[in-house]
Amino acid sequence: MMRIRIDELLKEHQRTFYWLAKETGVSHTTLWRLKKDKAQGITFNTLERICKALGCQPGDVLTLGRAKARKKA
Repeated sequence: MMRIRIDELLKEHQRTFYWLAKETGVSHTTLWRLKKDKAQGITFNTLERICKALGCQPGDVLTLGRAKARKKA
């Protein structure tokens, strides 16, 4: 499962979630969904905007995490 490391990157850069939304032009709702792992995907345009705002590479934003365990019936 892919994870978006927005919180970690914002802490490293001492920036707020609100700042990222304003700096990138990406809606607060879209960023919130990415942050909470509720998004189905991320566009290259959104990823590029986040990278430019935070001065990082796509691999810094995306990470491959473990899938959540499914409950057995």
